[in-house]
Amino acid sequence: MTDYYCVDAFCGAGGLSLGMRSAGFELAYAFDSNEAAVETYRLNLGPHASVELAEGVSGAGLLTRLPAGVNRIDLLAGGPPCQGFSKQKRGAHKGDDRNRLIVEYARIIKEARPKYFLLENVAMFGQKRGKSYASRVLDELHELYRFYPHFYNAANYGLAQTRERFILVGEDRELLARFRIPESTVQAWATVGEVLNGLPEPPEDCTEHAAFANHYRARVTKANVDRFSFVPQGGGWQDIPMEYRLPCHQVVDTTSGGWPDVYGRLRWDGQCPTITAGFDSFTRGRYGHPMQDRPLTPREAARLQGFPDWFRFVGSRWHVRLQIGNAVPPPLAAVIGGTILRALRGELQQHDQNVDQGVLFALQPAV
Repeated sequence: MTDYYCVDAFCGAGGLSLGMRSAGFELAYAFDSNEAAVETYRLNLGPHASVELAEGVSGAGLLTRLPAGVNRIDLLAGGPPCQGFSKQKRGAHKGDDRNRLIVEYARIIKEARPKYFLLENVAMFGQKRGKSYASRVLDELHELYRFYPHFYNAANYGLAQTRERFILVGEDRELLARFRIPESTVQAWATVGEVLNGLPEPPEDCTEHAAFANHYRARVTKANVDRFSFVPQGGGWQDIPMEYRLPCHQVVDTTSGGWPDVYGRLRWDGQCPTITAGFDSFTRGRYGHPMQDRPLTPREAARLQGFPDWFRFVGSRWHVRLQIGNAVPPPLAAVIGGTILRALRGELQQHDQNVDQGVLFALQPAV
């Protein structure tokens, strides 16, 4: 069988690559500027990843990373850092240096001319906040590629997490193949309980569990544990008795006091919101364990992101949180990668295309 080669730009810990490998792609090369993330990638997926800045990467250079005799990239996939577009960073998109990496990625795509490319980012990127950057990508590449933009909810593809992401698939206009946006792969969303079931409690002393990598408690004060103990499944800071609340939450009007998910406890029979790098803190969102008075452990967060238990994250606790929170969920990547692979193999017919024209129109520059 013919091999199909994928290059992963801004690879992070390797969630996107893991999904593409599961789909059937050969992982030719990957790069990221974060040394700890690349170390995690190499440990779990192989030595073909390097620490590089996107500004120093060229399309010609990527082609030299391919196996001998291979002169094309079938899929160039990447998720440029998205914090600049996060809805929690009000106004940050206007001057955040990380946003320029989107433009660098478009340059690399144009130079490398892969048969397909994939650009993953937060949902806000495909909306008003990221429109100017998305439009620049479309304008730069529209003569070379057909576009398939779509907002994906990870829960529709097997995760117990309602993580929404904007993903743009580009397809070389010279190809007869046609990508199609994959439909949901599940009839019912997975639950947090189904995903976390079977994991033992992590050690009380905050050390790593002997049998499960990255399964350790966050260091939380007794006052915070006591405060959180009043919160029922699905509840939040509004359920904490007044005398135990933080000063900012000691208000009569429970509609004020910050994000409603602060001090939130997950439901065993429900779904988790978007996993971020703050998943081990009560104050960063609804990341409280459904049954225990503690935040999620990195292993639990990794499971909710779709990583298998054998996948070990390395680096400091901060690096591990960042790698897990920034990762593309491997099951979602596998579904999209599998559809691209079917298109490359000629298994999808031209009439199967279903471009999200509404999204595409919204991203076009205003006349």
